[in-house]
Amino acid sequence: MKNYYDTDPEFMERFEHFAFDEVVNEEGQQLDDVTRHMAIIATLLGCQGIDAFRMELPRALDAGLTPVMVKEIVYQAVDYLGIGRVLPFLDATNEVLTARGVELPLEGQATTTMEDRLEKGIQTQADIFGEQMKEAWKAGHINRWLAANCFGDYYTRTGLDLRQREMITFCFLAAQGGCEPQLTGHAQGNMNMGNDKDFLIKVVSQCLPYIGYPRSLNAINCINKAAEQ
Repeated sequence: MKNYYDTDPEFMERFEHFAFDEVVNEEGQQLDDVTRHMAIIATLLGCQGIDAFRMELPRALDAGLTPVMVKEIVYQAVDYLGIGRVLPFLDATNEVLTARGVELPLEGQATTTMEDRLEKGIQTQADIFGEQMKEAWKAGHINRWLAANCFGDYYTRTGLDLRQREMITFCFLAAQGGCEPQLTGHAQGNMNMGNDKDFLIKVVSQCLPYIGYPRSLNAINCINKAAEQ
């Protein structure tokens, strides 16, 4: 493990104070430990922070995230980031879990089959975004893939509930940037699931040290836009 206090002591003094004290303990912006670390894990996937992910993952597990929860975050990221960006994080997750004595593979979490994944994915979209989504899959093959693959293959899995899945999706989108239309849509999806405006602002606040101010401020704008709608 690199010791940045040897090479960059002034930087580390300010960064660690900000990220691990000031942000975490900001009055009115606090999250429970499990939720905060879930958001940070998803955010590091979104911004491609693989080295920070390797440092964060043991802290997240120590804070109460289960191996299943971590794996579900990594799996779901593929639909929002692509396997090209997620594969290093899957490898890192397997390495950390194995080093901690976790036997792989973990217990299965799938609830759909190849035959019913589209049907159940459509219903999950409707549960989050409204009954109009029951027709959205007919708009083209990519919309059909979205229903069957993104929602049918992943959102229907156990290990995380829909409220948690919408939160991590919000983090994937906010952290990678350039997805503001989708970010606004998923801010609305979060609100539909009970993750209200104040909660989402807390999520952005706790993840700001990992993605910086521009993407965090863009995310706040999307939250405000979703709340207005």
